[in-house]
Amino acid sequence: MAAEAGPNPFGNPVLVANPTAGKGGVAKRLSEIEQRLRARGLIPRVVTTAGPGDAVKAARDALRAGETFLVAVGGDGTVHEVVNGMFEDGKAIVEQPLLGVVAAGSGCDFIKTFGLPDDLAGACAHLHGTNTFAIDVGKVTFLDGDGNEAVRYFPNIAEIGLGGAVVARAARLPRFFGRSRYFFGFWLTLPRFKRFTVNVEAEPKPFHGGAYNVVVANGQFYGGGMRISPRSWPSDGMFDLIVMTGPKSESFTTLPKVYRGEHLPHPNMRELKAAKVRVDADRSLPIEADGEVLGVTPATFEIIPEAIRVKI
Repeated sequence: MAAEAGPNPFGNPVLVANPTAGKGGVAKRLSEIEQRLRARGLIPRVVTTAGPGDAVKAARDALRAGETFLVAVGGDGTVHEVVNGMFEDGKAIVEQPLLGVVAAGSGCDFIKTFGLPDDLAGACAHLHGTNTFAIDVGKVTFLDGDGNEAVRYFPNIAEIGLGGAVVARAARLPRFFGRSRYFFGFWLTLPRFKRFTVNVEAEPKPFHGGAYNVVVANGQFYGGGMRISPRSWPSDGMFDLIVMTGPKSESFTTLPKVYRGEHLPHPNMRELKAAKVRVDADRSLPIEADGEVLGVTPATFEIIPEAIRVKI
């Protein structure tokens, strides 16, 4: 493997790796990733995670030490934690830190919006060079399990209602389901999930009424390849919102179209666009972001414009 000439303008990358991602595939391929990067003149420092929150701490420690090129090695959960480690008190710890992603067999919906490769060789190749793209990051304020206010950041997509319940159910499925866990979690959750009355404050076009799910999208893809928000562009300073009003029976015909991004426009899906959104309902609703269960409503979503850069 021949090395490519030229200095790296971003410094050497810090690989924040979840060794259990991709059914343990990341652990098996870390040495190959290092080898490929060294062949391109990048000398990585590797930090492996052992549990929830480790990637947040690793990212935060790296930025404070002056390392600004962070690479999430794993799936959407690893990306979510690395991005959260980039922020403190509502802003990035350093100006526009750089995020790279190597899915390494784990699958990652976040990278699909940018057309980035999900194979190891292609992903490593994209970590070399000078191409970057500034993106917005979502900030969500919600209630945690103890009823206290909490804050998380998300680069891709959040959901309130059915979607949050689906992710919670999918997390309890055996790991051998892999990227299909969301699909099976959806059909296991749908029959018992009850419609709610929601108030979505999104200027200049709010929504109040019955719904099953509210999608707050920065990116386009989630749930193992579903193109839920095909009009989203993560650098336009706005969320794309989709309020799904039902009936539940439509899921049988709509879900296949969602994978292709052909479900919009739809008479029972209200599309809104806003930089700040507040969501409250007639009962506490579960919230997920980037496939991670967060807490419950009421929740406020805010865009942080062009807060980080993605290595493309």
